[in-house]
Amino acid sequence: MNTRHAAGRRRSATPDPQRLLGIYLNDHLAGSSGGVALIRRAARNQRHTPAGPPLAHLARQIAEDRDSLRSLMTALDVPVKRRRIALGRIAETVGRAKPNGRLVSRSPLSDVLELEAMRIGVEGKTSLWQSLRTDAETDRRLPVTELDRLLDRAHRQADVLKDLTADAARRCFDPEHGNTDERGHPVGGAADGEAGGEVEGEADGEAPHGLSAGKGWTS
Repeated sequence: MNTRHAAGRRRSATPDPQRLLGIYLNDHLAGSSGGVALIRRAARNQRHTPAGPPLAHLARQIAEDRDSLRSLMTALDVPVKRRRIALGRIAETVGRAKPNGRLVSRSPLSDVLELEAMRIGVEGKTSLWQSLRTDAETDRRLPVTELDRLLDRAHRQADVLKDLTADAARRCFDPEHGNTDERGHPVGGAADGEAGGEVEGEADGEAPHGLSAGKGWTS
């Protein structure tokens, strides 16, 4: 009897690679869903600033990356845990309550905090693509070419977010760049009601903002 119990404990203690893969990918999918909500909100909030166009483009790309992850999960026979996705969205919503130095109106610090959060998210996604790219050497279910493309795009996204974060920090913390309106946006930008570009309606082939020029935004 004791021998059978000991054998059962050993079997239960043996790692199940497929189960662990499912936990790993669903955690990333939950984070991706929260990230999509965050960057769409940031793109809307900054649509009348120089950061608006590149953020709108990033929002579309990051949503596409989430779809790519779902496709990879299907190829790997990993079911989507919708409860985890819901928790990721809740976490993003709770994150909006972080103090920004103002009680009612939007603060320039909000732009900095949102961009920093997006950079962290893209760094995590880069690690995900790298891990799957390594597994693709032995797992034929994983498309090597597609993972190389996703990995390269994540690096370019990180570069753009690095530039946008630096610009937002200068506007927020440097008195010489602190000429902002009540929403924390630079004075002299496009007025409310002017065409600022839709976050999800950007046409393919449209030239991105100068901050991302030369970084290869093409999907």
